[in-house]
Amino acid sequence: MLRHPVYTRVLHWAVALFFFLALFTGFGIYLPWLFRWFTPFFGGGPLSRVMHPYFGVGFVFCFGLQALNWLKPMIWTAADSRWMRNIKGVVSGEEKMDPPDTGFFNAGQKVQFWEIVGGCVVYLITGVVLWAGARTFGRIPVAVSYVLHDISALIMLGGIFIHIYLSTIGEPGTFQSMIRGAVSEAWAWTFHPAWYSKSRDETRSKTAKKRDGK
Repeated sequence: MLRHPVYTRVLHWAVALFFFLALFTGFGIYLPWLFRWFTPFFGGGPLSRVMHPYFGVGFVFCFGLQALNWLKPMIWTAADSRWMRNIKGVVSGEEKMDPPDTGFFNAGQKVQFWEIVGGCVVYLITGVVLWAGARTFGRIPVAVSYVLHDISALIMLGGIFIHIYLSTIGEPGTFQSMIRGAVSEAWAWTFHPAWYSKSRDETRSKTAKKRDGK
């Protein structure tokens, strides 16, 4: 079953690439005593400092396109509220299947999506302040921006670890959907049953129309 078309997959990997480039150059800038070994990969500390905001802009831009691409399926529904009330069973593994009304994305994926949207807004605002510097915005806004920028980065990094775990070990077959774009019917039925039923019905309807010559 087709899950992610080429456009979606290209955006996903572009977002991932720019995120980690921004993350590694950022670590080298903000914690040089611990992560200075990152900077030689980017031509040294001064060049890492120059490249970091451009990587950040690339990340925000690509994710902005992905946000527009996924805006409709990421809208919160009553099914998502029910999913969240049962999150303990999902996380602990007691529930082997997602609830029958789980659509294209589950509530956990939507929470992470909107967290990244918020993080991008914080990145963009604080990044502009830090890029322009104290001469433009003053010392206090720059100091506050440093703190907010770092906190947002740490929250997003934690979310990325969860995302990587769920897309590999937590939900086997998910990673392949971002490589090949397709998933098995068993995967779709297990993790996104409402989307599976809808896609199956649409496929049958199209097949029937072709058979009838419509």
